[in-house]
Amino acid sequence: MMKLFGYTPDGAVVNSYELRNKKGMELNVINYGATVASLKVPLKTGEFIDVVLGFENLEGYIKSFQLKGAPYFGATVGRFAGRINNSTFDLDGKTILLNKNNNNHSLHGGIANFSQKVWTVDTINEGNNPSISLSCLSPDNDENYPGDLSIKLTYTVSEENELIIEYHATTSKDTIVNLTHHSYFNLDGHKSDVLEQELIVNSKKRLETTDENIPTGKFLNTVDSSFDFSRPKKCPSEIDTTFVLENKEEFAATLFNPKNKLKMTVYTNQAGVHIYVGGNCFNEIKGKENGAYNSVSGICFETQNFPDAPNHKHFPNSVLKKEAVYNHKTIYKFQSL
Repeated sequence: MMKLFGYTPDGAVVNSYELRNKKGMELNVINYGATVASLKVPLKTGEFIDVVLGFENLEGYIKSFQLKGAPYFGATVGRFAGRINNSTFDLDGKTILLNKNNNNHSLHGGIANFSQKVWTVDTINEGNNPSISLSCLSPDNDENYPGDLSIKLTYTVSEENELIIEYHATTSKDTIVNLTHHSYFNLDGHKSDVLEQELIVNSKKRLETTDENIPTGKFLNTVDSSFDFSRPKKCPSEIDTTFVLENKEEFAATLFNPKNKLKMTVYTNQAGVHIYVGGNCFNEIKGKENGAYNSVSGICFETQNFPDAPNHKHFPNSVLKKEAVYNHKTIYKFQSL
């Protein structure tokens, strides 16, 4: 089902699209930022809970990018998720200087990033495992990145109550790519925080970072540290950390709400999961259900390559060659226990 969601300041039409599986799990996507605006998951009680933060209208999403810390609620992030140190990297013998939007660094693709573009809706499939596919063309030199980058993104609501996200991208010139999904999850809805929800991260290493959250290139052991989430721990009030995923066959992380017994498990084929607790709207914009989102309103599981990967030769390669295809798959699976 499609509905008008609003118009951007330059008059582009933004619609919302609703998909529902046979169990009633319901996904709402807007084509501004290819954003997940709501995700309603069934509980054993018969109730439904919207597990992602967001806004009731387009104005909220647009205004959120003017906050002192843009939250990127539910958005598709790119060309490059995370920070690139000093907004520079070398590629094919050239030094490329990106636009700066985070101190001296480039964050989440720069100033006019994918999260603020109006995407094209290509196909909608209803019935079993309903899905929606969206596309976006990022032209050569967009935010100073080389190459025409063509992205196709598909959201699927499986009959097993999974949100499956698949990205494919091709380029006309060698470039760098690192896409991610930026939903803030809260398995208790919009009126409470995530501090009583339990986190597991299937990782024994994390990236060391500077005070400006730039990777140093070192890996730190998480075992028996405050970053050891191998057993369930309550969500921390502050975390902004990339965890290394060494076994792609296993889950990356889980979140569990003891109050309503809802569990979310994250799977991905990516090298890392960046975990961030936040969502603060600084009392400037109200969230869904008139929620006053604060710094502990939600938790992100940003499955991706490592931030600043182009500047560290021992990090997984982030270069997408001309004629090659970028493939990224992430699954968020929900279970009412």
